Amino acid sequence: MAEIAVRKDVLIIEEIRHEGGPPASQPLKKGAILTVIANPFAGAYAPDIAGFMDDLKPLGVAMAMKLIDALGGDPKAIQGYGKGAIVGVAGEIEHGALWHVPGGYAMREALGGALAIVPSTKKVGAAGARLDVPITHVDASYVRSHFDAMEVGVPDAPRPDELAYVLVMTTGGRVHARIGGLTPEGITVRDGQR
Repeated sequence: MAEIAVRKDVLIIEEIRHEGGPPASQPLKKGAILTVIANPFAGAYAPDIAGFMDDLKPLGVAMAMKLIDALGGDPKAIQGYGKGAIVGVAGEIEHGALWHVPGGYAMREALGGALAIVPSTKKVGAAGARLDVPITHVDASYVRSHFDAMEVGVPDAPRPDELAYVLVMTTGGRVHARIGGLTPEGITVRDGQR
């Protein structure tokens, strides 16, 4: 088991009251946590990297818990989520893909068993690179009101030999969602895809 060398955590919290229409009765909260770590595979091709996913699992859980706390502390209040990774330029996109299992399952666990697949994105980029992290409903991917994204980044990360792993959560759908479709109240097939 490899030790995860964390350089920094960055928390971003947005409170959205309106998007040009009437103010919401309760602001939508969107939050992201980015954790910048050393990339143990930077600078050379390594054929066997999958074991690092197990090493990342405790980091994923810790990040998910910090983000829930920053959004008010109630896992039941979280309605949307997503994840992502920015890989420093001495790494490769596959090092970002290592976050799929530890990031996704950490959020599902912290939220008490959320059912929907956690949408994800990743890229290789220089320090200051921005990433649009997709968001969907935690229990049903087709809830249109929760189709969203959050732009994140860290001014000095990732350095070439670093990874910036990201988790995003929201307390609801878009403030002025009104395009129809499946609603959270209408979820009946709890298979995570509908």
